[in-house]
Order: sequence, then C-alpha cells, then structure tokens
Amino acid sequence: MGFLDSYAAQIKSLLRIVAGLLFFSVGLAKIAHFPSMPMFADAKPFVGIEGWAGMIELVGGALIILGFFSRIAAFICSGEMAIAYFLGHWAIVTGSPHSFFPVINGGATAILYSFVFLYFAASGPGPWALNQK
Repeated sequence: MGFLDSYAAQIKSLLRIVAGLLFFSVGLAKIAHFPSMPMFADAKPFVGIEGWAGMIELVGGALIILGFFSRIAAFICSGEMAIAYFLGHWAIVTGSPHSFFPVINGGATAILYSFVFLYFAASGPGPWALNQK
C-alpha cells in the first residue's frame, strides 16, 4: 500500500498510544474502580494477582501512552498478558483447564496485547514519544 508508506511511523505511534490507552483503562478499572466493574470490585493495589496486574496495567499503560521508557514497559506488559492468558484464560497451570481456543476462553485480547506490546518492545515507540527507549 504505497499511499500509506509515508505515514508508517506516525501510524505506529498512534497504535502505541491507542493500545496504551486501552491498557491503562483496564488498570484504572482495577485499581481506581473507574468505571466500576463488579469483576474488579475486590482488586486493591499490590494485593493479590489482580492488584499487581492492575498496577502493571496502570503504570505500564501510562508509560506506553507517553512513549517514556516504552520498550521496557511494553516488554513487562507483554509478559503480564502472556501470564494472564496461561493462568487466567487457558488456566493450564492452575489445574483447571479451560478450552485452548481463545474465542471460547476469552483470551483473544490478552494474546493480542501480548504480541502488540512485544512488537513495541522490539521496534520502539515511533516518532511521537517522550524518549526513544
């Protein structure tokens, strides 16, 4: 698609910002309970797996949005989403296996986040970032 080639770097930055905003919003729901979601009602910062996940999502999402140390933040967020898929969605580690298929176990978003953030960890944040690290 030759007509978009000249905008590839800016579109990369837009993808980073939008993915970071969505990730940040999940962390905000878990930690600040905004918007209030019954499934995250018990999550507290640094308490339990949901509290730690919420803090990674909140802080990591903010760093990714800003493009500030986004490679490191994206790598950590990618790992968190991989762990979320295997522990929460597929649940192979916990001994109560759900279906392997993401459309059945609800893990499609976790897989997508994991690979999008892995891409940013490898390729960098794009031109619209506070720093290029």
